[in-house]
Amino acid sequence: MTSARRTVLKLLATVPVAAQAARAATPAVAAEAPGGIVKPLPADVFTRHGTNAETRPSALRGTGFHTPNDRFFVRNHTATPALDADTWRLTVWGSGLRGGPARFTLADLRALPAVSRDVAIECAGNARGYFASQQHDTVTGTPWTLGAVGVARWRGVRLADVLHRAGIGDHAVAVMPRGLDAEYVTAGVNQGRVRRPLPVAKALADVLLAYEMNGAPLPPDHGFPLRVVVPSWVGIASIKWLGDIEVSAEALHSPWDTDYYRLFGPGHPPQGSAPLTRQPVRSTFELDHGATLDARHTHRLTGRSWSGHAPVVEVRVSTDGGAHWRRAQLQDPPRRHGWVRWSVPWHPHATGPTTLLARATDAAGNTQPDHTPPNTQGYFFDAVVRLPVTVV
Repeated sequence: MTSARRTVLKLLATVPVAAQAARAATPAVAAEAPGGIVKPLPADVFTRHGTNAETRPSALRGTGFHTPNDRFFVRNHTATPALDADTWRLTVWGSGLRGGPARFTLADLRALPAVSRDVAIECAGNARGYFASQQHDTVTGTPWTLGAVGVARWRGVRLADVLHRAGIGDHAVAVMPRGLDAEYVTAGVNQGRVRRPLPVAKALADVLLAYEMNGAPLPPDHGFPLRVVVPSWVGIASIKWLGDIEVSAEALHSPWDTDYYRLFGPGHPPQGSAPLTRQPVRSTFELDHGATLDARHTHRLTGRSWSGHAPVVEVRVSTDGGAHWRRAQLQDPPRRHGWVRWSVPWHPHATGPTTLLARATDAAGNTQPDHTPPNTQGYFFDAVVRLPVTVV
């Protein structure tokens, strides 16, 4: 057991009785989806990783700016729970409130001013598999390629509005949303339900509690009936199946910001880096690994690039393994919290294997490097990905 984990368990052991009662008041999970995921996972759209499902790059081609709900990746720690919207309640509680716990029905939340935002949700481990396949590094975790990301139009209420309705005080410093999926057990340790703290400043700034995704009620796999959406931050912050939010006058911690979602290993302190927040710059072609292209035609290579720090303003593409580069045409205006689609024409001059590369730069000057320093849990791979294809 790490020192960080001992600290978390000690903190949990000292939770006041009133707080424990507030936690117990959250709705119970009725059931779980057989196999962990509810929606169909056709092999031409998804790659299955246990309780997770990764979108194939080719499945994004022609889908538009928003990722369709049936093609949006799934990241589950356990399994998708079956929740009843009529009996579901959101409990907001903790020492950071001016009074006692506040409870909201879905109808209560829908009565508040609604907002819609285009926001990318992305697992911090997206592209993790390239540490091994491209850099020959040893890391742990789901070997995602570049399909653990999607952009949706989320509709819901501002977390700030809910916190103010609940009576957040000026003395509050942190909030911690917690999901209603089953408790997560790993290596014989029960970590409890998935939860991760947010600084009050971030919670009040731009965080959304969403009940719709791309114009429809949240699908079960994506957080029905309510989820958190934290723009530009690692996906773990966007808690699904929200059941309660602790508002605290003191700093909060969970295994998802102490043991996980930090950078560990050489070059990092023993307790790891600071908890991960903003996502790095990444790019993907809308082609699958090992795709075959016809030498007789001019191809319109398409892809997507994104950054948690600033809008992507430039993408350069190489079709010969990095020997030559040219600028891609951006199909969308640069924008925060999402991605830009891009394209570049290519008429191959020779048959045989070649390697495609795409390198993005955002408005803050962040550019994808050639190499990502490894970390033991394989987070934040942001190097240019080498995509092998064959021209015939």
